[in-house]
Amino acid sequence: MDFFHYRDGQLFCEEVRVADIARREGTPCYIYSHKALETHFKAYDEAFAGFDHLVCYSVKACSNLSVVSLFASLGGGCDVVSGGELFRALRAGVSAEKIVFSGVGKTRDEINAALDAGILMFNVESSQELDFINQLAAEKSKIAPVSLRINPDVDPQTHPYISTGLSTNKFGIPISRAVSLYQRAAGLSHVRVVGVDCHIGSQLTQVNPFRDAMKRVKLLVQELRRLKLDIHYLDIGGGLGIRYEDEKPPMPSEYARAVLDEVKDLGCVLIMEPGRSLVGNAGIMVSKVLYTKEGETKKFVIVDAGMNDLVRPSLYHAYQKIVPIREDVDGGDNAQTVDVVGPICESGDFLAQNRLLPPCKPGDLLAVMSAGAYGFTMASNYNSRPRVPEIMVMGDQYSLIRRRETFDDLVAGEKMIDWAASPGGK
Repeated sequence: MDFFHYRDGQLFCEEVRVADIARREGTPCYIYSHKALETHFKAYDEAFAGFDHLVCYSVKACSNLSVVSLFASLGGGCDVVSGGELFRALRAGVSAEKIVFSGVGKTRDEINAALDAGILMFNVESSQELDFINQLAAEKSKIAPVSLRINPDVDPQTHPYISTGLSTNKFGIPISRAVSLYQRAAGLSHVRVVGVDCHIGSQLTQVNPFRDAMKRVKLLVQELRRLKLDIHYLDIGGGLGIRYEDEKPPMPSEYARAVLDEVKDLGCVLIMEPGRSLVGNAGIMVSKVLYTKEGETKKFVIVDAGMNDLVRPSLYHAYQKIVPIREDVDGGDNAQTVDVVGPICESGDFLAQNRLLPPCKPGDLLAVMSAGAYGFTMASNYNSRPRVPEIMVMGDQYSLIRRRETFDDLVAGEKMIDWAASPGGK
């Protein structure tokens, strides 16, 4: 089901006209569909029905408290990669026993906060991190549950910036060294080995890389059990892609079949960490046309959203579909090739390049589709621009789930020195 659709020539999110939201809340803004989020989560839950599993939403994709709490209400947990994400997950009502903590650079404060909360497990990424967790747990007279994140050296066939399972990536422990590190972990006094973790990348559009990774991880689990290590959890990571343009990513049911074909006989509790595939196509960003401009070689549509609001096109040269809020009645006959650019003082500030769009004029509204993942969470205040609001649509109603920042918000944490009163001042 398409939760963003045209009706009577106007773009709707569920049962609410997007233009009405934009008029009341202003632009730019992010809009999420509650029904889409719920549907996508249930697709994972149902795909693994019959097997002991836990869907741990990858908070980095979209960290708004309402989004996280929705998944918690459906029985989900969280995969977090920072102390801030741990704080958000707990604040949103996620049970600590359903939180896994990933990431290569966990700090003392972050590890201590996770120990105090009593999370399900740490996904450990290096031998030094393992020792540090053991040290901090000892200081608190606690036992830290750990799994080791294994790098299986599998090519996920995705963008190099979001590939994590190759031997050249910074993530995880080489599978060739895994057994020896697991044996050392088992001998530490304040950690308890509980699982194996493997995440090979993001925006994967084929199941074979998942299958290849699981084949290698299965052999590792079997070897660890021969060594009498109790591997209770198997964290299979996330990474399932979505459709931005013409991709044909597998459905969660296909992903589940590929994974279960390899590991269903291990008897492990399966943990999965979907992010983009839950929220990506559940959100859009709406922007207003400010000006149009014709250069020597290009035509530009200048909008009020910039790379600080949505960085993916600039950072990854990622394609994101852009559509008018008002349906193109000409069927594209008058389409023009344009660059859709923002107001940021950078030549790299664009939302689309060489894109066919219907003729635009100042005041028109455009929707950037598939913006629910890595949209707002990667936003910044570059050029001292306040971050934009986030809105949740539920049927024929909507709620503001994050207000638009003000100029006062921009400087709330700053302090201005009184230069006249300072040493050397005049």
